[in-house]
Amino acid sequence: MPAAEAAGPDTSTGPPTISVVVPTHDRRRLLGQTLGSILCQREVDLEVLVVDDGSSDGTAEAVAGLGDARVRLLRHDTAQGVAAARNRGIAEAAGAWLAFCDDDDLWAPDKLARQLQAAHQTGRSWVYTGEVHVDAEGTVVGGSPPMPPAALVERLAQANVVPGGCSGVLLRRATLAGEELFDGHRYRHFADWDLWIRLARRGPPAWVSAPLVGYRIHPGNASYDTAGMVAELDIIERRHRVKVDRVGFYRYVALLCRRTGRRGAAVAYYLRAALRDPRYLLSGFVGDLAGMAAGAVRAVRQPDRDRQWREAGQAWLRELASVAPASLDVGGDQ
Repeated sequence: MPAAEAAGPDTSTGPPTISVVVPTHDRRRLLGQTLGSILCQREVDLEVLVVDDGSSDGTAEAVAGLGDARVRLLRHDTAQGVAAARNRGIAEAAGAWLAFCDDDDLWAPDKLARQLQAAHQTGRSWVYTGEVHVDAEGTVVGGSPPMPPAALVERLAQANVVPGGCSGVLLRRATLAGEELFDGHRYRHFADWDLWIRLARRGPPAWVSAPLVGYRIHPGNASYDTAGMVAELDIIERRHRVKVDRVGFYRYVALLCRRTGRRGAAVAYYLRAALRDPRYLLSGFVGDLAGMAAGAVRAVRQPDRDRQWREAGQAWLRELASVAPASLDVGGDQ
């Protein structure tokens, strides 16, 4: 079925199978295509709860004007943070399954159907999938297959390795009944990582090894708050009694700094990694600095498997561009 044929309003009378929670704050122009990718999902009965967390850019009015019965608008007059917004959506959700999509991410049209099938086939209560990285023009600029479930669960104690963050996970609502899913009191960045660790201790996930999430790279990404991310590593370690891979994390945030032109901050993070691990100092440190000097943020030769992965993501992104709105424009402004 073409994605365009799957976008009509839901006419069922019972509760939806999946509730999709979309927290948003002042991202109306990105939110339009995000919602388009959700409403184009095939062969699933869903509702979409858009939680407008104190936006001032006309987001609420634009969402209210969509005219799709599957979309419900919830609003916080004052911004309370993304964790509180997600929890508000969960509290209002009617579906037995929960999915989350950040307001700047995109979904392949068969994402939810394939994840739900994987959950039913394995009997597991949460499912992740793979991602590609997408630039402002809708071009895939990165991405590779995720690690399988056993390896992912083992690695979660050291790093937040769930692809696509919240946008990549489907979970059974009853899995953590009685618990607050997203801890906005302790975290601004890592409430999702905290949740994955708790879920993994209940049981392993299923997976769909396909590039079904598009992570859009833009200056407003929350991941550009690198100092805030580093500060929360201590919280993860204390709460879950784990040992985070600091060297790997410092190299990751150094890359984020390079993407935003913060070369001095990138060098500082590489140095922090080198001071923690003499092996990195003797091997990767010089190469990372040389790559930065050459401006090679993404100039890494990737195997054919990764090229095929990125091409698969680009295929559904082209399809999505033909059926999903580019933005939620109010009054026709461009």
